[in-house]
Amino acid sequence: MNRCTAPRRGFTIIELLAVVVILAVLATLAISKFGDSKRRAYIAAMKSDLHNLALIAETRFSSENSYANITPPQGSAGVILTFNGTQNGWTATATHNALPNFSCAISSGGGANAEPLCQ
Repeated sequence: MNRCTAPRRGFTIIELLAVVVILAVLATLAISKFGDSKRRAYIAAMKSDLHNLALIAETRFSSENSYANITPPQGSAGVILTFNGTQNGWTATATHNALPNFSCAISSGGGANAEPLCQ
């Protein structure tokens, strides 16, 4: 057999580089999707904790006719809840340790079924 006509074995450098580039692009897409799903999960936890806090506030108001002196429950993992209640109204905010400069808020205007506003 002649060296020039021998069957080729293995991959060329160009083929290997093409595979590496394709894998890098797929990994980048997967990582960005994963990061976005974590962010959505943190926001969902904040909204859920605010709904629970709104339910507590409205329940307390129905029994005591006041929103004052309500202590917010502990939030989900990483969620920090704050509550400001007066005789006739309240506001509550939620923040998450993993989302700096981002918060969700809800107030007494819509009751326990209101949708928290996040920004």
